[in-house]
Amino acid sequence: MNELIYTSNPYLKQHATNPIHWKAWSNSVFEKAKKLNQLVVVSIGYSTCHWCHVMEDESFTNLEVAEVMNRDFLSIKVDREEHPDVDAYYMKAVQLMTKQGGWPLNVVCLPDGRPIWGGTYFPKQTWLDALTQLAQLHQDKPETVLEFATKLQEGVYIMGLAPSVNEERRFNLDVLLEKWKQSFDLEYGGYQRAPKFMMPTNLLYLQKLGDLTRDKDLLHYIDLTLTQMAWGGIFDVIEGGFSRYSVDFKWHIPHFEKMLYDNAQLLSVYSDGYKRTANPLYLEIIDKTVTFIQRNWQSDWGGVYSALDADSLDVHGASKEGAYYVWTEAELRRILGDDFSLFAQVFNINDYGYWEEENFVLIQNQTLEAIASANQVDIFDLQERKKRWEHLLLQERVQRSKPLLDDKIICSWNAMLITGLVDSYSATGNPSYLKQAEHINHYIQNYLLDEEQGLFHSSHQQQAQTLGYLDDYSFYIQALIRLFEHTANQAYLWQAKRLMDLTLDLFLDEKSKFFYFSQVNQAGNILRSIETEDNVIPSANAVLCMSLLQLGIAFEHSYYTQLAHNMIEVMQSNLDYPSAYSHWLLTMLYTESPAELTIVGTNALEESLKIQANLISKTFIFPVTQASSIPYFEKYTIDSTTQYYLCENKHCLTPTTELSSLFKL
Repeated sequence: MNELIYTSNPYLKQHATNPIHWKAWSNSVFEKAKKLNQLVVVSIGYSTCHWCHVMEDESFTNLEVAEVMNRDFLSIKVDREEHPDVDAYYMKAVQLMTKQGGWPLNVVCLPDGRPIWGGTYFPKQTWLDALTQLAQLHQDKPETVLEFATKLQEGVYIMGLAPSVNEERRFNLDVLLEKWKQSFDLEYGGYQRAPKFMMPTNLLYLQKLGDLTRDKDLLHYIDLTLTQMAWGGIFDVIEGGFSRYSVDFKWHIPHFEKMLYDNAQLLSVYSDGYKRTANPLYLEIIDKTVTFIQRNWQSDWGGVYSALDADSLDVHGASKEGAYYVWTEAELRRILGDDFSLFAQVFNINDYGYWEEENFVLIQNQTLEAIASANQVDIFDLQERKKRWEHLLLQERVQRSKPLLDDKIICSWNAMLITGLVDSYSATGNPSYLKQAEHINHYIQNYLLDEEQGLFHSSHQQQAQTLGYLDDYSFYIQALIRLFEHTANQAYLWQAKRLMDLTLDLFLDEKSKFFYFSQVNQAGNILRSIETEDNVIPSANAVLCMSLLQLGIAFEHSYYTQLAHNMIEVMQSNLDYPSAYSHWLLTMLYTESPAELTIVGTNALEESLKIQANLISKTFIFPVTQASSIPYFEKYTIDSTTQYYLCENKHCLTPTTELSSLFKL
């Protein structure tokens, strides 16, 4: 056992029996390293990371490797999901050194934490050779190592600076969109590359833009992408839930880990898709994804767990990627009996669906209507058979060894799920989705929020872990606003404002008027940075900017509004490749002819939900069902007649009581 046995973090505990003297992230480790003048290894991963497991098996359980690391280094294990600021800092350094990044992320640092060398996965001998050479170099030429660390630190510092107005560039959405479309895969959807990531924040923006501008080509691309993803294998048709990414172009073979943040965001994407098309496939994806989350990740206390591993034990007891999810033809014939032939057509038990080692990953490439017609089968009968097959396979699969569960509860990811569930409720009218969203909010309020310290980033076994980052504040503020929009409970809006004011105190850089990712007292040995690019998760600055716009209107708070517009002005002059800034583009949609619709009356919520169920808009919608002290609402009188107040560009139209008149507007 090493010191990690005393932590509660699931990923760190995986390494508690390694022969390496791992320590958890702490400033005290660097203080010790300075006294000993010893280099530090910082190894960053997460519990569901396949190649993290591989490197552990090859190197971190090896006694020869342990001897070198224990003799010449102090070694720290970091869960990137628990310390995203640490991960971001060292990732920037590795990207500067190697032009690429990923996990596991392994960095060698000076005793003060400044990186001097690093990369991702290393085979055992490569890792050993590098460590040996670095220890020798530090001993023989310390001035050379120090000079490199200083230059690298300067580069990392520059990467973490806030953007400023670029006077030479003018924002042109048409040019950006045309450039973006050139990367679209018009056969399978997504982008023309593999591995293939879903990038839900891109899809959310492009779908809204396509609908608002009636761009048929863009909407065709969105529907192609959503359909191909839904057909699997990146989507688990048996149990629901999306995997992390696919290794091929056709979304077939996933990297089998499942993450909460992917599934939470995709609920919003498919909800907009269902609002727009009423496609039953999209409804099926929403229902299955929510069911998967409830069945596998719902804690007894209300919060939702983080992830499922890609690896699990196969029939021989060996840990293999995807073992829980794949099928042999012999298994399927045994389970399905006479229905196998038709099942094989639907899910491609053929060359198209074959993976490796006699295993198949289920994937569709035809509609059920086409298969029913070709086989002269009633479409409703085939739909019922498909449900029965999925039930049979699920009953079989749950007997297998399940993938490892990461039972951390992360504030920002749970907040994303609140938003996804509320959007699902808006699209489908299913009240259980709203109930679950409120249940998660109750968890955050009780376990991840402190009146004096603010939000916490995560909890494990109901013990809060680390103070909240900008992600936690921005996504939770967004979730609170979305809850208000769908419940008319003004307490959510007041809570959002209190947290926004706290965010300004804890994170705002007064010079740039952007927000740091970490609080000042979280920095320790690493540089604070300002992150503005989207990744798989949208930029927290962009999400916060949207909330500043909404709260600025509701509370008639000019500072919020001006701050948001300043951020947008800077970002417009810095947009070069739009896929990295789609949430900024989404926010900008709301500043082009900005509009807000206030619905007033005892039935305002019901009328608001009717509108939101059928509309993808760039209008902020405020349901007001009771007298209010919120500045924008306090002027309204509440009675049984529902009034619709539509304002655009600070110009209010004559209020109407007719929903049909409103839709014309």
